[in-house]
Amino acid sequence: MTEDIDTLARTIYGEARGESVSGQEAIAEVVMNRVHFSKRRGRYWWGNTVSEVCRYPWQFSCWNQEDPNYKVITRVPDTDLIFCICKRIAARAVAGTLEDKTCGATHYHTKNVRPAWSVGKIPCAEIGRHFFYNDIEE
Repeated sequence: MTEDIDTLARTIYGEARGESVSGQEAIAEVVMNRVHFSKRRGRYWWGNTVSEVCRYPWQFSCWNQEDPNYKVITRVPDTDLIFCICKRIAARAVAGTLEDKTCGATHYHTKNVRPAWSVGKIPCAEIGRHFFYNDIEE
């Protein structure tokens, strides 16, 4: 579980460190929704654990080794204030004590991009600078 919390905290940091706490919690909930979705359906392509879901290739860009955020998330010091907040959020998410304000979203994107998978879809939530979706089947 410690690995899951650390991996999720780094994912939150890489994907949403400039967001409010609500925005950071929303990213954590997307990860947890993917874990729960996978467990309901058996082995799904995102993985069965928090760490597997976060690190699955091409899902969360901060884990892509070519992404500039990869070096940031792998080297962030434990004393970084925002990372400490991300660790607290991750611990709450893994413990199941976060309220899911994303309405069960398994996907999101920033407002300044429009990925192909989102075309024709209506976001189920808008939190900070992200749109969230709960009706994407990939």
